[in-house]
Amino acid sequence: MKRIIIPLLILLLASCAELTQVVNKMDTNRPLTQNEVVSGLKQALKIGADSASSILSVKNGYYRDQLVKITLPPEAETVTKNISRLPGGEKLVEDVILRINRSAEAAAKEAAPVFARAITEMTIQDGFEILGGKKDAATQYLKQKTYKQLYQLYQPKIKKSLDREIVGNISTNESWESLAGQWNKIAGSFIGEMADLKEVETQLDQYLTDKALEGLFIKLALEEAKIRNDPAARVTDLLKRVFG
Repeated sequence: MKRIIIPLLILLLASCAELTQVVNKMDTNRPLTQNEVVSGLKQALKIGADSASSILSVKNGYYRDQLVKITLPPEAETVTKNISRLPGGEKLVEDVILRINRSAEAAAKEAAPVFARAITEMTIQDGFEILGGKKDAATQYLKQKTYKQLYQLYQPKIKKSLDREIVGNISTNESWESLAGQWNKIAGSFIGEMADLKEVETQLDQYLTDKALEGLFIKLALEEAKIRNDPAARVTDLLKRVFG
């Protein structure tokens, strides 16, 4: 009797294994449900946002990455050129840039929770628009939802770094405001208009905060592209189904 039962059990187990494979294959091929799309995109956004924040929040995350390193605007060249002529001036200028990037790195540590709150608000309609949208549709969704909050997070940290004195009891902010104010007078004059000169933003912290956030969303877009294009980056079964 045992001789008959054992082969039957083996046959039954083999049949179950084959049936499971068939069911799994059918499950993979079935149309995506609305909940799966939204859940998958939320998962992808969280993974991408956490990764982008982590990459930029480490020491030199901004400063040593030429793709996102924050530098002073071209209009600040007069200030930096004059300071660089002083003994140790070049180091002073680079120290300012370093402090700005360090401030952005510190702010990036707190960016992930801001992204997380926006992700939880995603609707079914948002999900399908992102899935069928442009290659950076998810990044643009988060940018639209979080930019103001992230700006409020980054701007005070960067402004604080600019308010520190660099030389002669003058801070970067004070030097920039003086330079930009004089430039804008020229740009707004009749001669400036004839020469098609453009006024510049007098608030340096606004310019630099926008540049810092630009770097954050560049990194987020790169993380999104990985999930969309690289099967190896789809680290869960749900991501494989939604983006496969």
